[in-house]
Amino acid sequence: MNWGVFEGLLSGVNKYSTAFGRIWLSVVFIFRLLVYVVAAEQVWSDNHKDFDCNTRQPGCTNVCYDHFFPVSHIRLWALQLILVTCPSLLVIMHVAYREAKEQRHRATGGGDGRCIYPNPGKKRGGLWWTYLLSLIFKAGVDVVFLYIFYHLYKNYTLPRLVKCELPPCPNVVDCFISRPTEKNIFTLFMVVTACVCVMLSLVEAAYLIGKRCLRCPEKGLSLHPASQQQNSCCIHQALDAGEEGGQLNSLPVIPGFKKRNS
Repeated sequence: MNWGVFEGLLSGVNKYSTAFGRIWLSVVFIFRLLVYVVAAEQVWSDNHKDFDCNTRQPGCTNVCYDHFFPVSHIRLWALQLILVTCPSLLVIMHVAYREAKEQRHRATGGGDGRCIYPNPGKKRGGLWWTYLLSLIFKAGVDVVFLYIFYHLYKNYTLPRLVKCELPPCPNVVDCFISRPTEKNIFTLFMVVTACVCVMLSLVEAAYLIGKRCLRCPEKGLSLHPASQQQNSCCIHQALDAGEEGGQLNSLPVIPGFKKRNS
């Protein structure tokens, strides 16, 4: 794994997240990803090898293991972590698209002093919807996988002994699962952390929606000052560029804006 690229992605997700999003990222990285990589894989490494049945009938052990473990915990958790973290990368890609569009605008027709995105990372417009949908998707993925685990393994626990009578087993055979107590502890830990992540995603979504609703009544009153602030920000950026290139006299004059003294 390239930890430099991974660190860059984490810093990008942390930069454009709210306080709840930063807590969610910490829970996913510390309590889910690191636990999965460091401990969980080793616990389930002998799952098939140490699955013993009291019979020597060829194929009986493999058939019983496939019946009681249709999908490995490790593979389900890996798929869950991949699907949960992908929406955060979409937010970073959306911000990068805004930044690239703003740079193209400045390079081609940005001399009129107007900016498309004064702050590309600010959650407004399409980025707000992208961020909100990413939260809903992350919570939905965790809920779906919690249901899958509950459906495959009742109460998220593994028994010490299972009985199997599938062919080619000659009769009802007893099969023993290796280290069931340790596996149950890790399973419950991952289930609890997934529930915490679902709660954080829903709280963050409610926070974004509530903040948006509070701003709606003030939208008409704050429209003109925000527009003036946007023009001021863009002109100051143009002035800085003009000072570096010695082209202050070529800048356009916008009514209501006073030129900054050098």
